Amino acid sequence: MIGKIEHLGIAVKDIEASNALFTKLLGRPPYKEEAVESENVITSFFQSGTNKIELLQATHPDSAIAKFIEKKGEGIHHIAFDVDDIEAEITRLKAEGFQMIHEVPKDGADNKRIAFLHPKGTNGVLIELCQEK
Repeated sequence: MIGKIEHLGIAVKDIEASNALFTKLLGRPPYKEEAVESENVITSFFQSGTNKIELLQATHPDSAIAKFIEKKGEGIHHIAFDVDDIEAEITRLKAEGFQMIHEVPKDGADNKRIAFLHPKGTNGVLIELCQEK
């Protein structure tokens, strides 16, 4: 079952400048920075109360984040939801008619196993499922 919002992902052109911006905005620095080579991104995570924000900068011009920024500009890229059993949730969602981008979970940032739903079936919103490793 889908749980709480795990984080909001924000596509940025310059992660260092965005880290400085969000550090001033939230009054605290990111708690983690990490490269996810399989996705061609550098990520940075901020905690704000019980909420998290993930900044994502492309490391390759063909990455999904680079293409997103080219098409839509910087901004909210995805909403991630916490799940207890990612395989069961993928199976459930597929049975409900949702199209998965990843039908098998993969390793993501912040010690998570992840899978994305295609935004064509979710009113144009990219949805990420996250399970703690």
